[in-house]
Amino acid sequence: MGRVTVRRPVRMLTSHGVRRRPDALAAEEPLEIRVSGKPLAVTMRTPGHDVELAHGFLLSEGVIGDSEDVALARYCDSLDDQGRNTYNVLDIALADGVPPPETGVERNFYTTSSCGVCGKAALDAVKLRTRYSPSGSPFTITPNLLAELPDVLRARQRVFAATGGLHAAGLFTSEGSLLTVREDVGRHNAVDKVLGWALLERRVPLSDCGLLVSGRASFELVQKAAMAGIPMLAAVSAPSSLAVELAEENGMTLVGFLRGQSMNLYTGEKRIMEG
Repeated sequence: MGRVTVRRPVRMLTSHGVRRRPDALAAEEPLEIRVSGKPLAVTMRTPGHDVELAHGFLLSEGVIGDSEDVALARYCDSLDDQGRNTYNVLDIALADGVPPPETGVERNFYTTSSCGVCGKAALDAVKLRTRYSPSGSPFTITPNLLAELPDVLRARQRVFAATGGLHAAGLFTSEGSLLTVREDVGRHNAVDKVLGWALLERRVPLSDCGLLVSGRASFELVQKAAMAGIPMLAAVSAPSSLAVELAEENGMTLVGFLRGQSMNLYTGEKRIMEG
């Protein structure tokens, strides 16, 4: 398997002088996702939890909706110059009766570590409809519990503590507990890993959970949450205008600038309960 961190020498210039030391960097490698042998997507990710990433990606793209939709996930031979498997190609075999990804809408599924939908042909193509509408979820949480979650998330970011270079996503309950946390150089990959975990744990639809992300709330992350039936997305930074629009359209609660005891409620205020 690929390494999560890579050690590289660095020359440090400070007010106290110059010194050399090893530095830990977050690993970034390509992962090609194939469906039944056909290439579908290439994403730049931090190695680890690749099967979860692939399941979450296929869920958020509407290809699958249940863990039983996947018959087998396996790495393909992808050799480096020394003849070692890089574990950078993962093939997902769909179960009998599960239709393959649609080919009618032209898409470019090459994704960078910062954005996962930049290559799609048109905005309407990424407004996917979920089979798990979050609008009717009774999920609620108090502001005090919600305000504590970013610190809990940070405490569980093991690789971020070593490198300072990873995004994180986590699923939380109305009692303020984090069910799982995943890290990645790409914020969309971190979310896909969390969604894939939930799918494999048979917890989808996630109508009883919220999603917390360590960065900003983009349109894409709202879409991914909606596809999994998640009623609340909370971010420590700002949302985009399209993120707010899509959250409102799907009956979701969107929280931004979740820092300390303050937060901005953009949509779905009914799920933030005083008490």
